[in-house]
Amino acid sequence: MPVPEFNEIKAPAMQFFSDGKPHRLAEVFTTLAVHFKLTEAEQNEMLPSGTQRRWHNRANWACYDLFRAGLLDRPKKGLYVITELGKKVATEKPTMIDREYLMKFPSFVEFAEAKGKTKNQNQDNEVAAGKEADSKTPEEIIEAAYGTLQSSLKSELLGIVKKMDAFRFEQLVLDLLVAMGYGGSREEAARVTKASNDEGIDGVINEDRLGLDVIYVQAKKWSDTTVGRPDIQSFVGALAGKQAQKGIFITTSDFAETAKAYAKSISQKVILIDGSRLADLMIEHNIGVAPAHSYEIKRIDGDYFEE
Repeated sequence: MPVPEFNEIKAPAMQFFSDGKPHRLAEVFTTLAVHFKLTEAEQNEMLPSGTQRRWHNRANWACYDLFRAGLLDRPKKGLYVITELGKKVATEKPTMIDREYLMKFPSFVEFAEAKGKTKNQNQDNEVAAGKEADSKTPEEIIEAAYGTLQSSLKSELLGIVKKMDAFRFEQLVLDLLVAMGYGGSREEAARVTKASNDEGIDGVINEDRLGLDVIYVQAKKWSDTTVGRPDIQSFVGALAGKQAQKGIFITTSDFAETAKAYAKSISQKVILIDGSRLADLMIEHNIGVAPAHSYEIKRIDGDYFEE
C-alpha cells in the first residue's frame, strides 16, 4: 500500500503506545510499518527534497501532533510515552485521529492557534485550504508550494526561450553547457557555427578543459513541432561524418517516441534534451533565472540539550 497520510498513522500509534512504556521513534517506524504492511521500497521512499524518508517524516509528525494534544509526553527528543489522557483515548479505540479530532483537546487548540489556524474559518476556500493542509506534514506543504512555483517558472521560462531569435538561442545553449561543466571557460568551451535556416545550431563543444574529447551539438528551437526519428537519424549521420561518438540534441519542443527509441538503439551516445528538461537544466544552473528568496529550515539540536 502507499505510505499512509500522517493523520492515518495517529490512531494505530495510540494503540502502540497504550502499553505505557516509553518508545523511540525508531520503534514506531518499524512496528507501524508492519501494521500498514509497507514494503521496503515504500519505507525508503524519499521526500522530493531527498533529505528524509516520507514514512519517517509522516510518522514523526503524527507523534508530534499527539504530543501537542497532550496524549503523548516527550521526556526527550525522539522518545515518547503515553499520558493518562492518552490512555483514556486509546481505550476508546478511535478509527481516525485527525486534526479536527485533536481540536477537542485545549493544548492542541492552543498549538493550532499559535500557528495562525483559527477555529472559525468563514470562507469556503479557506476551509478547503485548511483541510488540505491538515492532511500534509509541514515539509510536504512547503515542498508542494515549491513544486507549484517551479512548475510555473518552467512554463514561463520555456515560453520565453521559444520566442528567442536563433542567434540568442545559440548563446543560451552554449551558456548552459558551460555552466554544466563542459569545456571550462566560455572561450575554451565551444566552436559554434552560424545559425542555420531552420533556427537550429550545429556546434562542437569540448567535453573537458583539455579538449581530450568533443561533443557534437544540435538544437532545434521549435514551438510545437515534435522532433521525429528522421531528425535524429540525420544527426547521427552528421556524427558519423565527424567521426564522433557523442552528441547532444536539444529541442524546445518534444521528441517522438520513435526518436527516443532510435537514440537508445544506436552505438553512438546521443542524449536527447526536450523543452521540459531544458528548462529544468536552466533553472538548476541559473541560466536565465536568478534566486529570489532563500529559506533556511532549522531543527532542534538534541545533542546540545543532552546532559
